[in-house]
Amino acid sequence: MGQQGTLTTVWAKRGSRPTAVKQTEYDWVYLYGAVCPATGQSSAMIAGSVGIAWMNLHLQWLSEEAAHGPGDEFVHVVLILDQAGWHTSPRLKVPSNITLLHQPSYSPELNPVENLWHWLRSHSLSNRVYRDVPHLYDAVDHAWNSLTPRRLKTVCRATYMERAN
Repeated sequence: MGQQGTLTTVWAKRGSRPTAVKQTEYDWVYLYGAVCPATGQSSAMIAGSVGIAWMNLHLQWLSEEAAHGPGDEFVHVVLILDQAGWHTSPRLKVPSNITLLHQPSYSPELNPVENLWHWLRSHSLSNRVYRDVPHLYDAVDHAWNSLTPRRLKTVCRATYMERAN
């Protein structure tokens, strides 16, 4: 998510031309997130950059949160990832209660959380100007924390992952 934001469509009176701001600075923050499409449970971390160190922090945090599932039951996480360098590095420290499932190249439609990134940009983070990086952090934090389990289940629903009866 960044200062070079996203323009999105808006409802307007036919024949009118609503204006929208587009910022062109190049400061960014990164959102590491995981969502369970079946329950709407989620975990996220806002970071200043991407890389193996940040990914290891995210995996550790996700592992600790999953270890204390409902009723203190053991929860094993299958995390769907693309093949970014920080997702496939041999230097990743993958906790024992997490399995990484790398999707095929150029197939973001297979990862339910990709829908969430699009939804956040179009509903919470587009057509805005951010004063500075702290303002951007606050906006991303507010956008993530405004998500409900119901919204997460709806946006991240993936029929191919649902069990057949």
